[in-house]
Amino acid sequence: MSRFPWLPILGLAGLLGLTSAALGQATPYIGFVYPAGGQQGTTFQVRLGGQRLDGCSGAIVTGEGVSAKLVEYRRKMSNQEARILREQLKELKQEQKKRRKAKKRQDEKGPVANDKPAQDEATQKLLARVEERIADYVNRPACVSLASIALIEVRIAPNAKPGSREIRLVTPRGVTNPMVFHVGQVREVAREPMKTCQFQVLGKEHLALRNRPAEEVEQRITVPCTMNGQIASGEVNRYRFEAHKGQRLVVSTAARQLIPYIADAVPGWFQPVLRLCDADGKELAFNDDYRQNPDPVIFFDVPKDGEYLLTITDAIYRGREDFVYRITIGELPFVTNIFPLGGRVGSKASVEMNGWNLQNAKLTLPPKTAAQGVHLIAANKDGVVSNVVPFALDTLPECFDEESNNDSSHAQKVELPIIVNGRIDHQDDWDVFQIAGHRGDRIVAEVTARRLDSPLDSMLKITDATGKLLGMNDDHEAPESGLNTHHADSYLMFTLPSDGTYYVHLGDTARNGGEEFAYRLRISAPRPDFALRTVPSSVALRSKGGAGVSVYVIRKDGFDGDIKLQLKDPPEGFLASSRSIAKKKAVTRLAVRTTLEATEQPVSLVIEGHAKIQEQDIVHEAVPAEDRMQAFLWRHLVTAEELKALVFNPSYEPPPKRVFTPPPAEEKPKSEAAESEDNKPKFSKKQVAGRLRQLKWLYEAWLLTDDFYGRKVAECEAAL
Repeated sequence: MSRFPWLPILGLAGLLGLTSAALGQATPYIGFVYPAGGQQGTTFQVRLGGQRLDGCSGAIVTGEGVSAKLVEYRRKMSNQEARILREQLKELKQEQKKRRKAKKRQDEKGPVANDKPAQDEATQKLLARVEERIADYVNRPACVSLASIALIEVRIAPNAKPGSREIRLVTPRGVTNPMVFHVGQVREVAREPMKTCQFQVLGKEHLALRNRPAEEVEQRITVPCTMNGQIASGEVNRYRFEAHKGQRLVVSTAARQLIPYIADAVPGWFQPVLRLCDADGKELAFNDDYRQNPDPVIFFDVPKDGEYLLTITDAIYRGREDFVYRITIGELPFVTNIFPLGGRVGSKASVEMNGWNLQNAKLTLPPKTAAQGVHLIAANKDGVVSNVVPFALDTLPECFDEESNNDSSHAQKVELPIIVNGRIDHQDDWDVFQIAGHRGDRIVAEVTARRLDSPLDSMLKITDATGKLLGMNDDHEAPESGLNTHHADSYLMFTLPSDGTYYVHLGDTARNGGEEFAYRLRISAPRPDFALRTVPSSVALRSKGGAGVSVYVIRKDGFDGDIKLQLKDPPEGFLASSRSIAKKKAVTRLAVRTTLEATEQPVSLVIEGHAKIQEQDIVHEAVPAEDRMQAFLWRHLVTAEELKALVFNPSYEPPPKRVFTPPPAEEKPKSEAAESEDNKPKFSKKQVAGRLRQLKWLYEAWLLTDDFYGRKVAECEAAL
């Protein structure tokens, strides 16, 4: 679990909670995007569920070639609003019934030119809208934070770069958190979007289960294809397709990579299970995890021509709107492992690639100008891009492990500093490296494997020339890896007790091995350094006001110095107060200010940290992140691409979307008026104001007729 070892877990949980509170409860939020992607060259509708989205005006997507515009916003309705709509629906149906009778009588008399057909058409559209909203209404949603819905139209250009993007909604008072959105290359299908799920009452869970029409349970697809769906509680989705003998199909799933953490679920994410059967229902393949990744992958050599059935469900049959998946199936390139897992900055690397359907595929490596760090690379086969894999670049000298170096007597001699690229080749394999040092020398041995998608669960040991164990480590938490819940990479920093020879032993904790069990082992003197995370990844500022972001520091190799924070090349009208993360501290708040009244669109901010380390000035940009909870307790900082800022005027009132013109007042008889005054119900100003707001929102959403709205407003005003 990602427990952030530099702070106690409960203390961090409380601090992050305070941070969220400090940022304001009005922060807009989205919890799912469906479908979570689409094919190049297509236009389609996307449904985003969240809360505090009132007034949302559009969406933004990172990268080029993808645009989005708002189609409709459906705020979560209250019980009172639902009652108003039911009353409106009743009147509409009564009016419709009257019109039908009048039309029937008129038809009997003969056709007469009038405007009733047009009125009937408008009434039909309104009636359909009201019926749809009432059908969508759920009194007690399973998750309130998903119940407000924004519908947007997404257009993906034919030449849009395939792969993962980020999508956000823009509201008048801030930008939401980002969600993953994919650009695909093969044909896509999407099931009907799920309605808001109902809260399940103990003993009556069946009442809240999704009642899917029989024709929607199974879909027929043509390979290659990407299938988009949402899993409801207890639900199984089925896909039937034809395949031919000799095809090498890859069935890959994106689920946890779309929504990495679900706060109120155990396990803390959608855990999909794939099964592949033949036409008779015989299971031919099964997968619920691809190595350490919860998103399953099936590699399938088609044994004969015929029909096959693919099913997906949650491992323990949970489900909700945010149990979103994308399954891609086809003879598509897929990289299972590379070696080495990285290279030296500025040097040309020769990388071995293994996987499926990679004949004539080329691996695109980082350019020579790429900086130190982890880069995502992919294979390209005839224009079709594979899955991405991480590739690390560093500035230290590098070498490869040399077999057989399985024990101290056959240890491979290395000179420090060094990064060794190696593999744990088979079960019970150990790689041993011999180093020389002097009394008092500080040495770091660090494994990078799981952070580079290797299945290796490393174990590090340090022994002296006599074989005495001086240090050992299995798992070392790496908080910069916000998606890892098993921090399987090892780390040791130790002081040599005397001059002499020492041995670094590296193996797999579970004694596993194979060609995919690759690693990068750094053995060097400490390289004090730091990384920064800013939470959240969006900030809203009032006109000529300010707001704060939390900046977390991840200290490396013993660095405990001060870090000065500032905005890097701030856009015009933005500035930040001078602030430092004090020595040994893990977090601080940075105030961002603006001199602007408002911004039409969100702008990107970059926060950077400056520190002096070993007489050198070190500068690192802070990576935006979102504080995410897993399984009711564990907190993770999940990185984002950009830190977005929006300046808003709190006194600004957008123009009404629909203007009501009251009809001329009709004078009532005095006796009737007096009787009405005596018998009218009495309500407080607060109650009436609330009712008027509800009516106004429904009216501007084009869910009420002018006549109905006018009468209800008059009733409210008379109730004061």
